[in-house]
Amino acid sequence: MGKVISGICISVDGFVAGLHMTEDKPFGELPNIHQSLCKWLFGQADQNKNEIASLTSAGAFIMGRNMFGPTGAQYSTWQGWWGEEPPYHAPVFVLTHTARDSLSLQGGTTFYFVTDGILSALEQAKKLAGDKDVAIAGGAHTVNQYLKAGLIDELWLHIVPVIVGQGQRLFEEMPEINLEILEQRGTDLVTHIKYRILK
Repeated sequence: MGKVISGICISVDGFVAGLHMTEDKPFGELPNIHQSLCKWLFGQADQNKNEIASLTSAGAFIMGRNMFGPTGAQYSTWQGWWGEEPPYHAPVFVLTHTARDSLSLQGGTTFYFVTDGILSALEQAKKLAGDKDVAIAGGAHTVNQYLKAGLIDELWLHIVPVIVGQGQRLFEEMPEINLEILEQRGTDLVTHIKYRILK
């Protein structure tokens, strides 16, 4: 059986998105936050190819409702930020309070909408992932829930040298967690650190 991992891009001060996410601004209203946090994904793809591959290599993914789409979007017809072929190519379980039929898109990505909590989503994801990892994709609130519950084995932080100041923050109201560094590397745009969470 695979591990439960979470790989997420964050600013130096711990934010993964700004305030007021909309359909046009998936990372919030702060200027250039999307470009700042994700520039390494596109501008240095060759230098970061191992990290980029690891972000999408899981057998199943879990994400929060706001990562799938912003509050106020036409939820019943919204298909996510990623177009007709999302990058996951695997089952994706979306934590939500509103039921919806599953959504299958090109490339093997199917979104399943889970209304009965993080444990149910993880159980379903593990069943479909088989021997592969389950990835807690985000956003910050979802990753924080799984961290607080002690359900993540490895945390992969992609730390970008920007200060955001406000928005959705990783480790908000987090209890003490002991981490062991497994790997670290970086470029001028990002520092990658993989941690094992000690239990």
